[in-house]
Amino acid sequence: MRVNGEGAKPSRDIKRGDELAIRVGELEWVVEVKALSRQRGPAAQAARLYAEREDSRARRQAALALRKVQPHPAAGVKGRPTKKDRRLIHRFTGT
Repeated sequence: MRVNGEGAKPSRDIKRGDELAIRVGELEWVVEVKALSRQRGPAAQAARLYAEREDSRARRQAALALRKVQPHPAAGVKGRPTKKDRRLIHRFTGT
């Protein structure tokens, strides 16, 4: 997480107008703080306190679309290895 382009610790105070960059895995959200709340509330109420930048939303949606188009990493794996596969594995690993 970055606040206004700088690294941030959990105890850092934020204020109205700050820009937060939040990375989760390969996805990143860039949001601007519009207001602060004194107490915790429901997600719908919290969503009114910030606004995501349009370029951030477009990049994130493009990354999600690209992920959906790519095949699943384990698509070629079909059950247990055959005897031939085991021989190749043993030859490769040397065991």
